[in-house]
Amino acid sequence: MAHDPHAHAGAHGDAGDHPDFKAMGEVHEHPTWSTYWKVALILTAITALEVWIYYIPAFVHSRGFVPTLLVLSAVKFAIVVLFYMHLRYDHKLFKAVFTGPLIIAITTIVVLMFLFGKLAVRTGALS
Repeated sequence: MAHDPHAHAGAHGDAGDHPDFKAMGEVHEHPTWSTYWKVALILTAITALEVWIYYIPAFVHSRGFVPTLLVLSAVKFAIVVLFYMHLRYDHKLFKAVFTGPLIIAITTIVVLMFLFGKLAVRTGALS
């Protein structure tokens, strides 16, 4: 008698219907090609904006230069994580496991930058 690997799945339905798989966040809708194309276009536009900003001498020497680039980079990071790493489609537990430590790390880096004066001097806090 040969073993049919699909017999077990057929007896209990599709794995996507199983409640344990849904609880683990493994069953979710996947983005389409159209979504990836739009995300790539948005990332390209943000990168082009970053490069364009770099070639504006008056803005490079202003107080808003570094914070603007940091915000644009953070937006790109969030877009990549949400769409290309599928975090947007994952279970809430996985989102919390990723974003919790990320927020702690970002806060730590910003506090250390102020502590050691790099960001404080650049933003005018130590003028």
